[in-house]
Amino acid sequence: MANRRSFLKGAAGAGAVTFLGSTGVLSALGNSKSFAADVSGYKAIVCVFFFGGQDCHDTVLPFDQASYDRYGELRTGILADYASNPGGSTRTLDRLLELTPTNAAQFGTQKFALPEELAGIKSLFDAGKVAVIGNVGPLVQPITAAEFGDDIIPRPKNLFSHNDQQSTWMSSAPEGQIFGWGGKFADTVINAGANSEDFFTAITTAGNTVFLAGETATQYNLNSQGPPQVNGLKNFNSALLGSGSNSALAVKLLEDHYRSVGTERANLYERDLATIADRAFDLNEKFNVALDNSEPVQTPFPGTGLGTQLFAIANTIKIKSALGVGRQVFFAAIGGFDSHNDQAVNLPNRQKQYGDAIAAFYQATVELGAENDVTLFTASDFGRALIENGNGTDHGWGSHHFVVGGAVNGNEIYGNIPPYDIGHPQDAGNGRLVPEVSVEQYAATLGKWFGLSDGELQAALPALANFSTKDLGFMG
Repeated sequence: MANRRSFLKGAAGAGAVTFLGSTGVLSALGNSKSFAADVSGYKAIVCVFFFGGQDCHDTVLPFDQASYDRYGELRTGILADYASNPGGSTRTLDRLLELTPTNAAQFGTQKFALPEELAGIKSLFDAGKVAVIGNVGPLVQPITAAEFGDDIIPRPKNLFSHNDQQSTWMSSAPEGQIFGWGGKFADTVINAGANSEDFFTAITTAGNTVFLAGETATQYNLNSQGPPQVNGLKNFNSALLGSGSNSALAVKLLEDHYRSVGTERANLYERDLATIADRAFDLNEKFNVALDNSEPVQTPFPGTGLGTQLFAIANTIKIKSALGVGRQVFFAAIGGFDSHNDQAVNLPNRQKQYGDAIAAFYQATVELGAENDVTLFTASDFGRALIENGNGTDHGWGSHHFVVGGAVNGNEIYGNIPPYDIGHPQDAGNGRLVPEVSVEQYAATLGKWFGLSDGELQAALPALANFSTKDLGFMG
């Protein structure tokens, strides 16, 4: 299990706004944009990103006999690898966890299941706290496989490229885009006056990300390691000041240097950097004081990378009043989903990690009485091809994702789960799914619940205008 107090102190000490975030800091000083967002009460959205491209076909699996048999024909090698795992295969029909969504009739004879590794998410689905969003991915406008083959309808740039599709999921444009839709959502609620302390609006536990980059919003880094400038202070020792000196004094002197204490800088750029550094240290102190005055959440979290990230986010939500926030956007991540090889070994391991961490996170929000105020959703570069490639799979496009929280209209599958076959109307080749739900629709549904108006959603998600359905209905 995660060591609560030591981890929290390490995370808080690592929380400084990066010194390079001058654009966001300076723009925050005088933004007077009009707003219409509803920012009453408290709400948070939490993105959990699966870096590498999770295989949707090996996450939401076929459960009816006909679909499962066809799946077995197309993935004989991978299923054989599963069978050779210690403890046997978790992909046999008798070990899969059947989903019984309230809208099962929509899918005819098709039935679906989750693997054992996602038992925590399955339980929450049954309880109505999780929705499955089927075949969602980056789109410019609706498109079928036939139209994709004709190369007439616009499609996202650089499909099947990791970096570009990660960026497109987060910002609606390939690598090089400056602002993400999470950052734009944060901009909107900041401009609406949701928070008395704007710098705690957009928080990442996985390093700087385009998802949280906004014009006004500045990312606050919170993780167990921390940015280099903070670690540099902690690593000081008495040798720097000579024998018998106090290392705490060395730390204080270097911090004063960063803050330019007692120094009048003539250069405007140097003044800006000193102002940013001074503000960063003040923010860390405020965060630390809030943590010191709060007991950590008691819900047990797994001691995995994602478990510690979500634990830190849960405790940040607990101190929301002390931080002066009414709206927050969080980003967490787990990697290792680029399963070209050894999928039967690596994917279940990753699924177990995120399934357990997400289930613990939901229980922590219940402990905090915030389960209806916090919504977690998953995202990834892309899905993967249904046709196996050796003992792994190749890059895909559309994928299936989870939305978790007390405000979720759960126990339902939104969008579509195409056949586990090739040659159907949404097959872009080799079983790559052409998405039927756009990231913009996915984001807009979350954004509407978050409090953004229709106009604000359109401004944050320009391609949303190309889709007739703006709200997918999975949020209460």
